[in-house]
Amino acid sequence: MRYYLIAGEASGDLHASRLMRALKARDDGAEFRFFGGDLMAAEGGMLVKHYRELAYMGFVPVLLHLPTILKNMKRCKDDIRAWQPDVVILVDYPGFNLDIAKFVKASGICPVYYYISPKIWAWKEYRIKAIKRDVDELFSILPFEVDFFEKKHHYPIHYVGNPTADEVRDFLSNLAPRTSHLAPRKTIALLAGSRKQEIKDNLPAMLQAVRDYADAYQIVVAGAPSIEPEYYQQFMAAAPYARIVFGQTYQLLSQAHAAVVTSGTATLETALFRVPQVVCYKTFLPKLVGWLRKRILKVRYVSLVNLIANREVVTELVADTFSAEAIRSELAAILDGPVRQRMLSDYDSVWQMLGTQKAPECAARTMYSLLGGA
Repeated sequence: MRYYLIAGEASGDLHASRLMRALKARDDGAEFRFFGGDLMAAEGGMLVKHYRELAYMGFVPVLLHLPTILKNMKRCKDDIRAWQPDVVILVDYPGFNLDIAKFVKASGICPVYYYISPKIWAWKEYRIKAIKRDVDELFSILPFEVDFFEKKHHYPIHYVGNPTADEVRDFLSNLAPRTSHLAPRKTIALLAGSRKQEIKDNLPAMLQAVRDYADAYQIVVAGAPSIEPEYYQQFMAAAPYARIVFGQTYQLLSQAHAAVVTSGTATLETALFRVPQVVCYKTFLPKLVGWLRKRILKVRYVSLVNLIANREVVTELVADTFSAEAIRSELAAILDGPVRQRMLSDYDSVWQMLGTQKAPECAARTMYSLLGGA
């Protein structure tokens, strides 16, 4: 079969590449054409456009690059029409992908499948109308989305498991003594995000918060693979008690006693490694953002851990509650004692909620069957 995939950022490239691998294992005649990245290209097929030419985030960057975005969108539509795939598989990236879904559905070219559903439960819930109209099958990696789509909006979806749980489970099953630059003593891990702005906003306060623990703990920053090491030096220079490692995030979490984590996928990774954590996220105009968060966001939490559990498993210090002092106070509570033990127990519940199925394999199996494969 002919599969056309669209991923607009690095995480989508990763998830789509693993889905492609799983589809190839089921479909000997699989052909791929895609907007994506290097990981997808490594699986074979034709890379039409790299996600680096697509990934504009924020109101101003999008406006400044609007002609390029519209040109890329037209290129994608023309390419789909010319290639006539058996299915278009959209991977997250809703701003671009929902427009493509509308085009494909209206053109009647092929079914539209959405892998890693848009997070409309957080905001832009009105997009459910477009999803119902233009998306034939929706594949979710978050268990709480089933109730949101099926019970609230009466739109059936497929929960296929969680890729992050797959990755952590595979890492832990293969964990063995290995070469590491980490010292053999208790470690506090700092995961400050994967984008420069996140690191700039969060890392200084993280480093300040853990300064008093440097004598008893090793302080280690997990460097983001997409960020050059030199960028971190402006923050690390003021914190000689801390060090940074690259390409060892899972190894770091497997050894960490506690962590301070910028909200994102890393909060779920940290929980699955059973590392007690404080979640934080600094924002511009924190008081205003704190006020807006309570009135605009449709969910009570921002971290995946709390969203999956549907209760406060980890403390979230976001916007107007973010400060180095607050991080230090919450960190003290999870280094030892009942708060730490409760969090570890809650982590076990999160593992159970995610299930044991492997997301790419489960999604590929379902997609292939729906398309008429064996």
